[in-house]
Amino acid sequence: MHTHTVFFWLKDDVDESGSEAFWKGLDLLTREPHVRDRRIGKPAATSRDVVDSTYACAIVLRFDDLSDHDAYQVSDEHRAFLDACLGMISRVQVYDVAETD
Repeated sequence: MHTHTVFFWLKDDVDESGSEAFWKGLDLLTREPHVRDRRIGKPAATSRDVVDSTYACAIVLRFDDLSDHDAYQVSDEHRAFLDACLGMISRVQVYDVAETD
C-alpha cells in the first residue's frame, strides 16, 4: 500500500465561495478511480506543541501500490483539480508513506 497525505494552505483572499469550490474540487479529485481509500478534513481540535494546525485542509489517500499513485498524479481528475484550484493555494505539503506489512 502507498499512502499519499497532502496538506493545503489557502490564500488569505479566498472567500467563502472560493472555499466551497476548493472543497468540491477536493471531493472530485479524491474520487479518482486509482484511489482505494480517501479521507478529507480540517485540522483537528488537538492542542500540543508538536501539532501543526495552520493548514486549511488535508487529504489522505491510499493506493494499492506506487504505480496507482503515479497514475493518479497524471489523471484527468488531478489535472482538473489543479486547473480549477491551484490559484487558491498558498502552500502545499506532501508526505508519502510506503506502508509495511
